[in-house]
Amino acid sequence: MADVQIQALENGPLKVQGPVTITDADGTEYEARKAVFLCRCGGSTKKPFCDGTHSKIGFAAAERAVREEAAG
Repeated sequence: MADVQIQALENGPLKVQGPVTITDADGTEYEARKAVFLCRCGGSTKKPFCDGTHSKIGFAAAERAVREEAAG
């Protein structure tokens, strides 16, 4: 999966690009696509995929990764 990229879009979904297989909690697999958008707000009616609900509910995400401090 070296060609897979995941990008957190500002106050929106995760954009996943590359050859991936998505499996939901019931074990249903979705075909790999060149790009998919996965819900982060929890409000999508098409989970795990984004349906744009984040913009209607004012979802505010944390896009910046928090780096762990080195244990010392």
